[in-house]
Amino acid sequence: MNLSKSFANAMRYVSEAAGRIFSPTDDNYPNSGVQPFEGKRSKKSKSKD
Repeated sequence: MNLSKSFANAMRYVSEAAGRIFSPTDDNYPNSGVQPFEGKRSKKSKSKD
């Protein structure tokens, strides 16, 4: 009886993992990326453009 429960638990663990791998993504992350700088440069900046 104990062996059959262990086997059933192992199969459930593997099938849930496979379901998560092959299911559509459920990521709900905000869109992000490189954002343009829209401010003013400081007067100390000595870069040449």
